[in-house]
Amino acid sequence: MSDKPTVLVTGASGFIAKHCVKKLLDEGLFVRASLRTPSRADEVRAAVDTEGKAADRLSFVTLDLQSDEGWDEAMQGCTYVQHVASPFPPEDPAHEDELIIPAREGALRALRSAAKAGVKRVVLTSSSAAIAYGRSDAQERAEQTRVFTEDDWSDVDGPISAYAKSKTLAERAAWDFIKTDAAGGMELSVINPVAVLGPLLDKNFSTSGQVVSRLIDGKVPACPRLNWSVIDVRDVAEAHYQAMLRPEAAGKRFITSSEEAWMLDISKALNKAGYKTPLRTLPDFVLRLMAKFDKTLRMTVSGLGKQTRMDNTALRTVLGITPRSVEEMSVAMAKTMRDFNAV
Repeated sequence: MSDKPTVLVTGASGFIAKHCVKKLLDEGLFVRASLRTPSRADEVRAAVDTEGKAADRLSFVTLDLQSDEGWDEAMQGCTYVQHVASPFPPEDPAHEDELIIPAREGALRALRSAAKAGVKRVVLTSSSAAIAYGRSDAQERAEQTRVFTEDDWSDVDGPISAYAKSKTLAERAAWDFIKTDAAGGMELSVINPVAVLGPLLDKNFSTSGQVVSRLIDGKVPACPRLNWSVIDVRDVAEAHYQAMLRPEAAGKRFITSSEEAWMLDISKALNKAGYKTPLRTLPDFVLRLMAKFDKTLRMTVSGLGKQTRMDNTALRTVLGITPRSVEEMSVAMAKTMRDFNAV
């Protein structure tokens, strides 16, 4: 019988979660991966264990963020939980509750069941959307040089997207729960990633990855003035792993960010690597016009010309991670998109 712990990873078919599962398997741990659709188990197994060396350490359970069924059983025997599952759509839903309810209630289901099962620590995947959103245009103009830290929270009463509101309310609910008697002394750490790039493990990629896919498939004639803080998915998986094991990570949030990048910076990195990507800037009015006909662009218009600076000191010092560069994560994503015929 191995002394290696078992980790439940929820939402295992997702881009980040697959990398989290792969990291745990590579470290020799046992992984119980949850799926909403059990028929995707073979797809996930092929992505995270390409050589079949971890077949005896990877198992699957079926869980749904909006159903109590199976959660208590799934937690049995687990030392840790990485709760990664949360809805992340490419466009705004018809009603914000389509995201808020499964995100918040799913997080609470995971925590309640984990506490009942005696899990030592839960690592929750939140987002930078729970840190730096909900500010008015006037606030953003007045705070152009502001650097956000883990002490900051998005304002759910301000102008905020359904996704950012869902992540904020879900994380708030998790921290509130961990303070209650029902938590039974269980520990919580939270990972707050920015836009996630980096290599694919199969043809599926993150919503954030659309920026790279659009650049390399020739759909963007020039680069809108859009800026993101970005992180490599491998660094996100490493952050989950370190936050799970390091004693000093308990009770903390971690902004998981490498650096800022304009879309033009990403495009230049790809162009330098041999991809035919644009090297000029798209006028703002053109993006606004395009967004009238493309739903996936509508959420980007409000970000034109804006920068959101993130402090990654805790990622570097507490978790010991030196994040990869914009160039490395962008090129790795583009290469694997082509390898898997994802674009």
